[in-house]
Amino acid sequence: METLQTSDNTNIHYISLGSGDITLVFLHGWTASVREWLPFASELAENHRVICWDARGHGDHPHDEKTNMTLPRMADDLDELLEQLDVHNAILIGHSMGALTAWEYIRRHGQSRLNGLCIVDQSPKLVTDEEWQHGVYGSLNETKNNHLIERFKTDFAEGVLELIAFGNNRRSRENYDNNSRGFQHMREHLQKLPAHLLTQCWISITQQDYREVLSKINCPTLLIYGDESQFYSRDLQKWVTNTILDSELLIYPESDHSPHLWHKERFIYDLNRFIDAL
Repeated sequence: METLQTSDNTNIHYISLGSGDITLVFLHGWTASVREWLPFASELAENHRVICWDARGHGDHPHDEKTNMTLPRMADDLDELLEQLDVHNAILIGHSMGALTAWEYIRRHGQSRLNGLCIVDQSPKLVTDEEWQHGVYGSLNETKNNHLIERFKTDFAEGVLELIAFGNNRRSRENYDNNSRGFQHMREHLQKLPAHLLTQCWISITQQDYREVLSKINCPTLLIYGDESQFYSRDLQKWVTNTILDSELLIYPESDHSPHLWHKERFIYDLNRFIDAL
């Protein structure tokens, strides 16, 4: 992996593969890493330039407890990376937190470097209130989120697993209750992560509201959601596609918050079709 040293002296690891007129920039989700996208990047790099990173505080970075774990800082990291690599025709592909990073980048740095966006299963505002019911579960209000943050502080790994299991996907709850091998592996992975940094990151994530940003997006946008997402409803999917003017909504069947992982070949096909249309 290569390294970007940011303006606040944080090293960001990334991988750059392939070549082409359009650069695909993959942005992973919260608690994930560059590994989320490597199976896609290697295949797509046959025809395109591809960049994948480990966001600060994630992946194999050395963990400094003073690291600034906010979405605005991650968006600035992204801007500095695109500047260093001289990227001007980018498609940002963001899953979960990666989608929020893309929206924060647009808020802070505009769309001049972008040819398109691909957003995978995310809401512009995670915390619900009386006027917004399209956040996590459709019911994660400020009080419930504060309780969740306290749970992360006492047992981060189990708190994240409960966040996944106690949502809108029946299979996730059954697998959690049965302590399936998948949940065992996730628990082992989460227990190795820097809980303090990722809790600070979650606090930043749940403070954001990108609804106004979505209404100003003017580049073509591909939206991909799971029909059995743990977190987001059909109403949210409709709201996002109605708010982003030039957008296409695809709903992947029998898939959760990570529809691209359930339907790898379809995701690559749909992404290539989207790129070709540009």
